[in-house]
Amino acid sequence: MMSKNRGVPEPASGNNTAIVPGSVCRRDRAEVNRVTDKTKAFKQRVFEIISKAEDGDVASAVFDWTITILIVLSILSIILESFASLNYRYYTVFRAFETVTVVVFTVEYLLRIWTADMLYPEAKHPRLKYVFSLMAIIDLLAILPFYLPFISGDFRFLRMMRLFRLFRLLRVLKLGRYFDALQVIVSVIRTSKAQLIMSVVICFFVMLFSAIIMYTVEYPVQPKQFPNVITSLWWAICTLTTVGYGDVYPITAVGRFFAAVISLVGIGIIAIPTGIIAAGFDHVISGEEKNTPEAAKGKPEIALDRMSEGELLSLQAKVAERLKEYGHTTTLTVRGKESPAETDKDP
Repeated sequence: MMSKNRGVPEPASGNNTAIVPGSVCRRDRAEVNRVTDKTKAFKQRVFEIISKAEDGDVASAVFDWTITILIVLSILSIILESFASLNYRYYTVFRAFETVTVVVFTVEYLLRIWTADMLYPEAKHPRLKYVFSLMAIIDLLAILPFYLPFISGDFRFLRMMRLFRLFRLLRVLKLGRYFDALQVIVSVIRTSKAQLIMSVVICFFVMLFSAIIMYTVEYPVQPKQFPNVITSLWWAICTLTTVGYGDVYPITAVGRFFAAVISLVGIGIIAIPTGIIAAGFDHVISGEEKNTPEAAKGKPEIALDRMSEGELLSLQAKVAERLKEYGHTTTLTVRGKESPAETDKDP
């Protein structure tokens, strides 16, 4: 039997308990909120585990060391596979270990995408931002060679996979998440990026200019060794980097003169990025030392110990003026006499 309110059944006769739709909705919302809170808490915990371990977080530390050991063993496996006898004898072991490693790295990659909103809480599209980040690209390239053969069975494509398998070596870069020293190197390169790019551009133009000179001078007498500017660029690279293989060299007097000048210039060219990186390391390390608690705690004490009486009184007056701006009443003491500082209002 239906009541006047369509869709709401009347309670059965003899049953004094009425069904209130509003209370049912509230219970459903409470249940949904409880499940949502549990999901968020679980997601937050997963993010903490896959992030760099904090002090006392055993689960995160175990995860970090597990990934680190897998990376090291994976690189060792790549090295051992290059020995034909070992690869033939333990081929199944290598393939099984590669499968396990890739599965673990794939799960890690997917978990990092899932928790990207924890890493970039203010980003409009956190997962998309993470996918195109440097470390995410490294993670993807590290596992991609394993899945590519399943995309196509073309023999020519499989032959190209030998080149793609080199991407497995990028797994070593995943260690940057877990070691502060590697993070310092990345920070130095990032902060000095503009200067390093400019130094590379300068090096390129110097090498191109050197190749053009040597081609112009040496081509008439050595057409096979310097047939064009691009081939002459090989000599310029070897000379400017001070490698000097000796397979190609000038034989004319003018060519040797320019070769000597270019060799000396090469020493300075190589020193430019070296100096930039060294200055970057000094800047980053000095900044970290200044931000340590010991440095922050010790600086004021050292400065106060070195101040004279007049400097301390001047500092006291400045502090009183600053406190007066916040409405505090202060008292200055000069040689045993107290004099209240002028204030416009009480605290």
